Amino acid sequence: MSDSPYIIDVTQGNFEQVVLEGSQERPVLVDFWADWCQPCHMLAPVLEKLVQEYEGRVILAKINSDEQQALAASFGVRSLPTVMIFRDRKPVDQFMGVQPESAIRALLSRHLPRDSDTQRDAAREQLEAGDAESALTTLQAAIDSDPDNQAIKIDIARALMALGRADEADDTLKTLPMDLHQDEEVQRLEAQIQFARVAARGEELARLEAETESGDNPEALHRVAAARILSEDYESALALLLRLMQKHRKYGDDAGHKGLLTAFELLGAQHPLVKEYRRKMVSLLY
Repeated sequence: MSDSPYIIDVTQGNFEQVVLEGSQERPVLVDFWADWCQPCHMLAPVLEKLVQEYEGRVILAKINSDEQQALAASFGVRSLPTVMIFRDRKPVDQFMGVQPESAIRALLSRHLPRDSDTQRDAAREQLEAGDAESALTTLQAAIDSDPDNQAIKIDIARALMALGRADEADDTLKTLPMDLHQDEEVQRLEAQIQFARVAARGEELARLEAETESGDNPEALHRVAAARILSEDYESALALLLRLMQKHRKYGDDAGHKGLLTAFELLGAQHPLVKEYRRKMVSLLY
């Protein structure tokens, strides 16, 4: 075991504390290695040099894959060395094989805490308090001071959505680098934007809601469902989308079916409503 406080041998017993809990405070570099793996021994000094240089801003967790086979299998490790970066209890980046120091440094730099993250945290608090305008101002200042911190744009898009500016939120997300487009938060925002573009509002919403009670007008079903998604009345929204799919498959190029799929993406595969309504949707398809 290393004498450095920044390099820790990890087992099933301390994985939760070192990697999952630790990644909520700073990035954790998880090195899956084995004693027989020569490339692992070549990579190790590079990783250790970097974490020593960062002096606690990042931790190196070393997992012997032969001794901790269940851990390696749970993260789909198939070749060694495999190195993953954990942030907020989940892997956010990885590489396999021996990499040059410059490449590893560049990868780490994307996940290390930066001054603009403090502004992001402040903006999130403003947004949670319902002050989207102030949050947007804070985020604009953050990205002006740190334009390389592209993740700020995700928060900007969220603030724009809170202000009802869906098209601007969409334009912002389109400027993200490709790797961030795979972020679950981005995918949820993109789903919300799709619903925002068709959602009924104000007096029109009240009128269309009355129509959904008295009949099966496809426009009413679609636009009211979208409004209820945005207000987080998910069960009612899914019921309306299912009804739209059942009654009007040709409306909006099968808008009910597409709306259900978008809602499932927004809620996530493990949400109980997704499991329930996916079964109902499949029964209509087949």
